[in-house]
Amino acid sequence: MSESSSAQAKHSADEQPPASAAPDEVGAEFVPATSAGMPPTAQTFFAVVTAGGALVRGFGVVSSARLSTGTYQVVFSHDVTGSAYIGTLGLPGNVGTSPSGEIAVVGRSGVANGVFVQTFTSAGAAADRAFHLAVLS
Repeated sequence: MSESSSAQAKHSADEQPPASAAPDEVGAEFVPATSAGMPPTAQTFFAVVTAGGALVRGFGVVSSARLSTGTYQVVFSHDVTGSAYIGTLGLPGNVGTSPSGEIAVVGRSGVANGVFVQTFTSAGAAADRAFHLAVLS
């Protein structure tokens, strides 16, 4: 490979590939951002919950509860059925290390403003784990 083609290959690997959106999608109307950078209709809620189900802190969150081993319900102040739910295992404070494991989040059946959370060991067994939950609406 010549020096110029090597440099060209390296340069193209550092760039994003061309947009794959159709030309009419690229120029489509969108909801304008506010001065804070978010669309005026955007809402972000969060909750930090202990392994025992206690709510430590949050925004837009009403309550949290441990339902059984590794299963929790988190209730927010707004309908979150059309939202994205993002969960991660993590301690509620700033001391210690979180045990390894897995987390699954989904809307709470029958509760429009709720999220159902399940936590597991790395082997997939239900286990109580502290977690952080974000809801993007």
